[in-house]
Amino acid sequence: MCLPTGIGGGCAAIRTKENSARIARQTVGGPKVMKCPFCGYSESKVIDSRPAEEGTSIRRRRECLSCTKRFTTYETVESLPMVVVKKDGSRQSFDRRKVLGGMIRACEKRPVALAELERIAEEIEQDLQNSMEREISTEAIGERVMDRLRTVDQVAYVRFASVYRQFKDIDTFMAELNKLLKEK
Repeated sequence: MCLPTGIGGGCAAIRTKENSARIARQTVGGPKVMKCPFCGYSESKVIDSRPAEEGTSIRRRRECLSCTKRFTTYETVESLPMVVVKKDGSRQSFDRRKVLGGMIRACEKRPVALAELERIAEEIEQDLQNSMEREISTEAIGERVMDRLRTVDQVAYVRFASVYRQFKDIDTFMAELNKLLKEK
């Protein structure tokens, strides 16, 4: 199914159940094929390409090499769900808001912009996605947060580390502070 886009007499492909099933049949066990929605021909040329949806996808204007009709496709990066393995062995879906919330608490009353913390949370999520690991331990996430906070605000880093590493007494707290001082 397609709807006219008003540009060059083409259409924008709309994913329906029938379309999804047809696309799944085309892609199982072989290369993905982009077929013309008008004639079904498997070859087209890209006429225009531009970012869409705030840079999370690419809009491509295509022209069929057989019938010369134009249509639009959208290309997005496939992101696989990540599961966080907690210290008690339980599992739950990764939630960037939880990472951001922990950093916000650590940076309370500190001169750190919320935009900076959001950027760090996004970077951490992107690092985890790029690692291709589908199960990530809370330790791995906590270490990434501490690495980033250490460069942004040392007080926030110590606050986060004290909760994350569960300092039992003043000696373990002082050992972490001394390690931080040696790095200066």
